[in-house]
Parts: sequence; structure tokens; C-alpha cells
Amino acid sequence: MATVLLVRHGRTDANVQGVLAGRAAGVRLDDVGRGQAERTAERLAVVPLVGVVTSPLERCRETSELLRARQGSAPGLTVDDGLTECDYGAWQGRSLAELAREALWSTVQAYPAAVTFPGGESLAAVQARAVAAVRRHDAVFEERHGPGAVWAAVSHGDVIKAVLADALGMHLDLFQRLDVGPASVSLVRYGPLRPHVIALNTQGGDLAWLAAARPADDAPLGGGAGHDATGGTA
Repeated sequence: MATVLLVRHGRTDANVQGVLAGRAAGVRLDDVGRGQAERTAERLAVVPLVGVVTSPLERCRETSELLRARQGSAPGLTVDDGLTECDYGAWQGRSLAELAREALWSTVQAYPAAVTFPGGESLAAVQARAVAAVRRHDAVFEERHGPGAVWAAVSHGDVIKAVLADALGMHLDLFQRLDVGPASVSLVRYGPLRPHVIALNTQGGDLAWLAAARPADDAPLGGGAGHDATGGTA
């Protein structure tokens, strides 16, 4: 199985100001966010990436370029709309404090699978197109580079949470239980039998073990003796 590293973009001014940026143009990494992305790039420098696939929005493309710059040989970059931010419609650009007073807010928190943003996209549609994009690229990278291939998908918090919920077999209504911080890295492998979620929302730790990992598809009884998320033995 190939391994996909789900990387969220670094912090932006919109994150600090509590504004729902959505797909607005010109939302870029702030100084802290750039530092976050650079530290993630340093973590991934020991893992030869066979490719990077990114959301088209600036904050993800900036994060992707920082990842590529730390690789020994810069991997190819693919821009895929399937990884773009949710279309929040009329909610885009508004403050989270204001949106929290909307009747729909409680549904977003408790029953996100039922939510379609006014004039925008449903969260179910976000999950469907993001999972399809990740699985499609994963299959291509594995076919081209073999089962040890490692690649990065750079996207947004809600999008990554939706992909992780699917990989975990969680109903989308539970995805708010997941946390995906700025510039965090989560690891997933898609096997013929099931996805394997290796790590969630990691902010540090050695990833060098990924360069040599050759995972088996079946989950061994008793848990086996595989690597943990920091390269140790579980």
C-alpha cells in the first residue's frame, strides 16, 4: 500500500481573526503559519515524497511549495479541485462568532451530514469528492512507484477531517470529534480490504521510518509489532 500524508495548510490571518475564509482569494499564510509549514517540511524532508497534490487555494499551494523545497529532489506538484475548501456560500467571509448565532450552526456541530451551506456546498458532497480525489491519486502513485510510495495531499481542516472520518469508518455526523491543526500531518494507507489510519493530527515526531516501511494489508491478530506514529515499536 502507498501512504498518503494528509497535511493541513499553515495558519492564516483569517484563522487568527476568526473569519470563515472559505474559497476567498488572497488568503495566505501569516508569519506563524509559514513557520508551521516550514517545520512540517523539515519533518517530511527525511521521507522521499513521490508527489504532492494540493488544493488550488493560495494557503495550500504555499504550504505545498515549502514541503517540496525541503525534498532532496522536488516531487511533482498537482493541483486538484477535489481537495479545495468547502464552498460555504453565503457564510464565506463572515466571522465565526456571528455564524455561531445562526440556526444552522447547531446542525453543523451535531449533524453535519445534513448540512448544505446557503448558496454553497453540502458537507456530504465535500467528503465524497475529497475521498474520491485522495483514493484516485493514491492508486496512481502506487501503480507508478510501488507499495512503498509516500505522497502528500495538502488541504483544509474540514476536508481532511471528512477524509479521515471516511477512513475510520465514522459517520460524517461524528467528524467534528476529530481535530486537524494547522500544518498537522495525518497518515492513511488504502488497502484492498480496508483503509488503515496510522496517525492523526501529528505536530511533531520522527517520520524517517516511513522511508523503509513496507506495510502488509491484513491487520494481524493481537495487534502485531508494527511501527507507531513516531517510528517506535507498538
